[in-house]
Amino acid sequence: MAISLEGRTAIVTGAGGGLGRAHALLLGRAGARVIVNDIPQNISKADEVANQIRSAGGQAEAAGASVTDEAAVAEMVARAGAVDILVNNAGILRDKSFAKMEIAEFRAVVDVHLMGSVVCTKAVWDGMRERNYGRIVMTTSSTGLYGNFGQSNYGAAKMALVGMMQTLSIEGAKNNIKVNCLAPTAATAMTEELMPAEMLALLKPEYVSPALLALVAGDAPTRTILCAGAGGVEQALVTLTRGISIRGMDDLEAAQAILDQLPEIGDPRTAIIPETGLAQVQLELGKAAA
Repeated sequence: MAISLEGRTAIVTGAGGGLGRAHALLLGRAGARVIVNDIPQNISKADEVANQIRSAGGQAEAAGASVTDEAAVAEMVARAGAVDILVNNAGILRDKSFAKMEIAEFRAVVDVHLMGSVVCTKAVWDGMRERNYGRIVMTTSSTGLYGNFGQSNYGAAKMALVGMMQTLSIEGAKNNIKVNCLAPTAATAMTEELMPAEMLALLKPEYVSPALLALVAGDAPTRTILCAGAGGVEQALVTLTRGISIRGMDDLEAAQAILDQLPEIGDPRTAIIPETGLAQVQLELGKAAA
């Protein structure tokens, strides 16, 4: 049975092209009314996507607003009415090694990816709480999860979104607000210079969007990180190992013991997936008590 989003309103940021466009088109196919957002300079591209959704029998409208502009985002949300789904997709790249990167280049990427998602999420949050329904997706990245040369700014912003998702999924649970992350691998304007042509051909943005749709469905999970690309879907997990106790050791000896026992500390066979950050405290106090 196919997922239906009939009666739901979705905002997709950065949807004038690439992944955002693919997401918006699929949400439209699933029955959602789609607000196709992009920066004002790209409003014609957003209009094209909205027109394509309407031509296929769906409901859509374009909205020009930078995700970092709080007033413009608030106006977009007010015009949209009751927003059920938010896809934080907008982003930029300023790739350089950390040694060559200017602080302004670091800040620009963090402002769009992280603070842009904060601004948009804050704008819809109270309405979702009042209606006891919400589906929010943060666009993270394998660069944030695992690192990538020349992308310290991008990686920092993308991993910060995972932390934001972890907390908001807890805070939103009582109001049926489900918050997830999507780590896409796709050929877009941001990645076309990073990969060879034959690889880019396998990485159509459309291959990612089914994972996005699953994360905003009525029966979507929450606090889940899905990775998707080239027709593959995986899940990234943030785990905590059992570790060791250094209680009672001299501090200098304890530091050496940590280095000597890193394989045991990091043994994945002892890993758990904590329900909250308190799990670390509870684990460490438990070992101390033992």
